[in-house]
Amino acid sequence: MPIRPEHRWLYPIDWRELSALVRFQRAKGRCEHCGRPHGVKVRHLGDGRWYDEERRCWRDDRGRRLRGHASPDRLPKQLRMVELAGDMVPPRTRVVLASAHLDHDPGNNHQRNLAALCQRCHLAHDRPEHRRQRWATLFRRRASGDLFLGAYR
Repeated sequence: MPIRPEHRWLYPIDWRELSALVRFQRAKGRCEHCGRPHGVKVRHLGDGRWYDEERRCWRDDRGRRLRGHASPDRLPKQLRMVELAGDMVPPRTRVVLASAHLDHDPGNNHQRNLAALCQRCHLAHDRPEHRRQRWATLFRRRASGDLFLGAYR
């Protein structure tokens, strides 16, 4: 995920190297929560289940193997195709790994505080923090509006 300009000074100078070390050497190019491989387009069902082409099996949102699911080619057509910009395309997502701070503190760069997460797991991990930030932003806007412009709408 991109680093906010106001937080850039919290990261060490060698952040790119540290991030690459976590993502590709320690995690071996796979998400540490669900196991999705970096840089690959994976088939998914939209609810966290995805097809692991390498091991030829379906996995859940935590990377555990699911039994009793058909191969992607044998799925009903409704599940094999989704509408995107008026076209029917197979539901695939390119996986991109990012280094996530598990305690949401960009100044804490210890190895045990960093995890290689795909975009889906990273957003799920950061959801409470995003909610808190959204509340703070709306609170600030409302307070500023009351102070200078009257009631904020």
